[in-house]
Amino acid sequence: MEQKMFERLKRVADEIKKAKSVAVLTGAGISKASGIPTFRDKDGLWKKFSFSQFATYQAFRKNPKEVWLWYNYRKKIIKQAKPNPAHEALAELEQRFKENFTLITQNIDNLHYLSGNRNIIELHGNIFKVKCTICDRVYVDDKIYSEEELPPKCKHCGGLLRPFVVWFGENLDRDLLDEAIKSATSDVFLCIGTSGAVQPAASLPKIAHDMGRFVAEFNIDYSGISIYADEVVITEVTESLPQLIKLLDS
Repeated sequence: MEQKMFERLKRVADEIKKAKSVAVLTGAGISKASGIPTFRDKDGLWKKFSFSQFATYQAFRKNPKEVWLWYNYRKKIIKQAKPNPAHEALAELEQRFKENFTLITQNIDNLHYLSGNRNIIELHGNIFKVKCTICDRVYVDDKIYSEEELPPKCKHCGGLLRPFVVWFGENLDRDLLDEAIKSATSDVFLCIGTSGAVQPAASLPKIAHDMGRFVAEFNIDYSGISIYADEVVITEVTESLPQLIKLLDS
């Protein structure tokens, strides 16, 4: 590891050692090494698919089967994915801070839970859950449906099911957002693998910065978040985060 990179990581580790509470914001970049495509990089999903066709409520009402076919495709990819060393590092970080650790994620892939994190705020939902458009019940459903079974129906009332995810044009759950904003006031706020292009999640590092908290970004490239970061670590997060955990013991 380059000396400059080591010094950046050490500074972040030193701040974490002094902290009583830590919050983390993660985006699609942390799951890329697990084989899950991101949305906005050069090979991202929105370069191949149209969000207006697959990720809006209007598209779902117009053609629910087509939207469900796309989510079936994504569920197949995500179901095969395993947590990578970056996920595992964050699970280790939670073990150190216990109830004083919060993980806020924009991801819907469930990999943080599989790696061992438990205090998770899923801002954009979870692809392995569904919500009934009639009775509003939300429940776990990781089934990959056959084309003939689409669109699926609610097991409680028979109503049309939708993926339990936040689509473009929809508001986040207010209680979850309030919890995330509160967590942004933790002593240390880490931003990992997120472009900083999607609001309101992108506002969380600014809130932390404006509150005088220590903000660090871990990413493959600079982003809209970088301006608010006290330290920016540009490299693969599967390399930087495990190294960060090691430095906490040094």
